[in-house]
Amino acid sequence: MTATPWIAHPHFAPGDVIQHRLFDYRGVVVDVDARFDLSDEWYEAVARTRPPKDQPWYRVLVDGADQATYVAERNLVADESGTPVEHPWLEQLFAGFENGRYVPCERSN
Repeated sequence: MTATPWIAHPHFAPGDVIQHRLFDYRGVVVDVDARFDLSDEWYEAVARTRPPKDQPWYRVLVDGADQATYVAERNLVADESGTPVEHPWLEQLFAGFENGRYVPCERSN
């Protein structure tokens, strides 16, 4: 019998506004990976706190910046401010901001 690998369920979803625990920036989640999905070279160079690779990781648009980042779930908390994020890519990815979170655009096939 083959063991099924354990997969963590993400705490955040696209549109959720988050805050980074260590670096104190806000952002909005745009994508979720069930586990780390970049190269080992990136991990060694960028992931200074060595978060687990077998937990969810998120692509996040950084508030007040023209950049996105890749962050481990353990470094994120929900942003409770209820205020929108400022980022130039928001209009391309989200239809609006309601009740403290972004509404993803409907995708057509």
